[in-house]
Amino acid sequence: MDDGEPHSAAPLTWLAAAFVAASSTAIVQIGSDARWLAAIGALIARARAIPDAVAYAAVPSNGWHDAPALGQLTFHGLESLFGDKGLVLAQIAAVTAAAAVLALDLRRAGARDGAAAAVLLATVVAAPATFFVVRAELFSLALFPVLVLLLRSESRFPSWRIWLAVPLLALWANLHGGVLLGFGVLGGYLVFRRARSAPRESACVLAAAALALLATPVLLGTASYYVDVLRGGAVSERYGLWGPLSLHAPLDLLFIAIALPLVVLALRSRPAMWERVLIVALVVMSVEARRNGIWLLLFAATPAARSFGAWRAPLVSGRLAIACFAAPLLIAVVGLSRPVAPGGAGAPLLERALSAAHGSPILADPLDAEQVALRGGRIWIGNPIEAFPRAHQRLYVDWLRGRRRGDAILHAPISIVLVQRGSEPQKRLARRPGFREVARDERAVLYAART
Repeated sequence: MDDGEPHSAAPLTWLAAAFVAASSTAIVQIGSDARWLAAIGALIARARAIPDAVAYAAVPSNGWHDAPALGQLTFHGLESLFGDKGLVLAQIAAVTAAAAVLALDLRRAGARDGAAAAVLLATVVAAPATFFVVRAELFSLALFPVLVLLLRSESRFPSWRIWLAVPLLALWANLHGGVLLGFGVLGGYLVFRRARSAPRESACVLAAAALALLATPVLLGTASYYVDVLRGGAVSERYGLWGPLSLHAPLDLLFIAIALPLVVLALRSRPAMWERVLIVALVVMSVEARRNGIWLLLFAATPAARSFGAWRAPLVSGRLAIACFAAPLLIAVVGLSRPVAPGGAGAPLLERALSAAHGSPILADPLDAEQVALRGGRIWIGNPIEAFPRAHQRLYVDWLRGRRRGDAILHAPISIVLVQRGSEPQKRLARRPGFREVARDERAVLYAART
């Protein structure tokens, strides 16, 4: 029976995107590979120059090419103005952008509303560490869906707007090394779709995009930066997010359980050849390195939702629509009012470590090392790990993994070590007679050399 109220389309897709954005305000945590950007950004701001070494680390890093300096300055600005809350706000903005652009892509593709909303939520559930942990890749999280949206729009209606990909990649190159993935996706579209009807234009766009990758403060040195990242110790040792998917890791199992059906559904919808090629490529990349799984999810989401049929807009009352969107708004307000959950060692333990070190380098895991660097202390080695000699990178990774050969790092002139409680390095340090525990808090333990 008609209640006499005006009706409007209030798609579940947008409601799902709103809940994702709102939930991020209550869940986001700061992880490793975040605070070092603020620390480097502070060095750039003080010197008003791009560094060629990691000044806060003892291990030599001369000759380092710092391409994504804009991302570091952005983190420095946020940290300076708002503290850790600024980094959290940056992640919330990236999550909001990714969810909104993905929702727009789903709508433009004509995916059925309920299916689109379910796929959007499944994408977030399958990759919680990407959506709800602050890392440097938040820039890529925001920009990758924008590029995909542009390419799908161009695939349907080719126009001059394909050239917008060039400045997009130039901006991306100054923020995060994930721009290489964006370049690969653009190349896949141009080669397997656009080149058939416009070969010269496609070649010109691809060439301009390649130049955009080098449009950073270090110019040609940007190529060395990319090479150093891809050949770094974390990659070669397949450590952390660079490691392959594992059937023994709960988050990896969750990703597989969701990504596999999404890929099957995406291929079932018979997407264009360039999309099929990229889906297969992203599957391989995701298996090889778990950090690539998010890009597979974001790319496969739209064709997967489209496999359920065409769009049918639900009609709901205006009051019900307002009530539905009020819930995520309330979540957002509550989430933004909460204090940032501490990550790594607490402030008192960090201050004690800096005081005990007397200016000497502190050996620490990445999360704690970044906090030491941000507070003006010196570390032995840490992020950006690719800036250091590969032998030191491998030694550091071995130490982080708790391998016996990694203990050689303790033979360096190190008197203070700060590690996470229960971590592999902490377990080995607890058994080493050359170090004694000085202090601890609920998250970290401080050790000092007995000598």
